[in-house]
Amino acid sequence: MGKYIVKRMAYMLVVLLLLSFLMFMIYQLMPNNRAYTDAKAWLQSQKNTIKPEDVDAAFDKKYKEFQIQYGTDTDNKLVRYARWMGFAPLSNGQYNGILQGNFGYSYELKGDVVDVVAEPMKNTIFINIFATIAALAITIPLGILCAVKRGGKLDSAVNVITIIGYSLPTFLVAILFVWIFCSNLGWLPPSGMSTPGNEFTGFRALADRLYYLILPLMAMTFCSLGGMTRYVRASMIESLSMDCIKTARAKGLREKVVIFSHAWRNALIPVVTLVVGWFLGIFSGSIVFEETFGLNGMGALMIKGVRTADFDLVMFVALFYVILSLAGNLIIDIVYGLVDPRVRVNK
Repeated sequence: MGKYIVKRMAYMLVVLLLLSFLMFMIYQLMPNNRAYTDAKAWLQSQKNTIKPEDVDAAFDKKYKEFQIQYGTDTDNKLVRYARWMGFAPLSNGQYNGILQGNFGYSYELKGDVVDVVAEPMKNTIFINIFATIAALAITIPLGILCAVKRGGKLDSAVNVITIIGYSLPTFLVAILFVWIFCSNLGWLPPSGMSTPGNEFTGFRALADRLYYLILPLMAMTFCSLGGMTRYVRASMIESLSMDCIKTARAKGLREKVVIFSHAWRNALIPVVTLVVGWFLGIFSGSIVFEETFGLNGMGALMIKGVRTADFDLVMFVALFYVILSLAGNLIIDIVYGLVDPRVRVNK
């Protein structure tokens, strides 16, 4: 198992490098010159201390300094990429790339990208993990129950509800939840992450934050119920029709043992693939919810970066989703070996 994980991580590293190279090449096509922008800003701040006849020379000198600092003093794209990643030194001999923790600077938010994304990343991870746990806690038991009670009233009702939930776009679900719980009932706030102007601390601050997250979490969980419930139900129905399940029942095993120890174990294989992929999809889908509910998350941050041409920020968020997807595929393969002894992941 350990050898397999190391081997897969090596493959993941190669894929990450290829994708990062492609993103960097696309990034180079954008009308963005950080050295020029910073040199102009410096010149503006020094305009009262530089003689008019020395302005051009001072700008050229400072522009060259910033190019050396950012590694853009060459037109060779491969060298620029190596410097950006931190594989190659800058002209001054220093290494200052991603491997050294330099993910760029956000001009819109006035700070290093790694500092700007710290809080939004925490919010996105917290929201999505919470929504995933809540959805799985509902969909797995519900899917198993519908499969066991196939054709009953509960199964029919759940099928209708899940089809409706699966068919509705995420942004429409978010708007409906705001209309129901905010406009009509007035139970929950429509947007934001905390009470404006509050100075809460400790448990009171946590309670206030959770109160504002109830509505987006409910909407995200609802959007996740349809597809997952139907998939678990279909997988369980197929598993319950297997010969080994008939044999287990013929031996006189209790129905709970048959369902949870035999049928559910066989049904887990296709479900695992969906669960991990679905979890990654929730991260992508959270962009809609974060923008709709005014949450300070990675999705809203990326939209802001695209709108304001904050390219360093956009590149960091894109790399975050790439790493998340690669890690998800590795987790799928490892979980396969845990849920089904027939699957071996050591080769």
